[in-house]
Amino acid sequence: MSQSHIDVTALTGEACPVSGVLDHVSGKWSIGILVAAAQGPVRFTELERSITGISRRMLTLKLRKLERDGLLVRTVHPVVPPKVEYTLTEMARELHESLLGLTDWAKRHGSTIAAARAAYDSEHDG
Repeated sequence: MSQSHIDVTALTGEACPVSGVLDHVSGKWSIGILVAAAQGPVRFTELERSITGISRRMLTLKLRKLERDGLLVRTVHPVVPPKVEYTLTEMARELHESLLGLTDWAKRHGSTIAAARAAYDSEHDG
């Protein structure tokens, strides 16, 4: 076996947990929640208003997943009616910084990607 041979089974084992984490944090709803919560403690209704198109059910599911993953802290204040706030954990703050870099990259290169797609499509449509 050559030195350049890569054991695919080893990579698959390592990639599986990474894929699971990325699946949770890379969806448009999760990113929107993390960006909105980065501004400080945020309430459910504030999140619902700030994330266009998300249903209450989907927001609830995503909040639970992000909390389970250790990215959000849910705080219930003992008042009537109950006041629930969500804040980012330190780990999520680090992720937020990465998301800002990715967002910046997308803004800088979005028009170039759109032009490349248009060129490819016109070349391959005919």
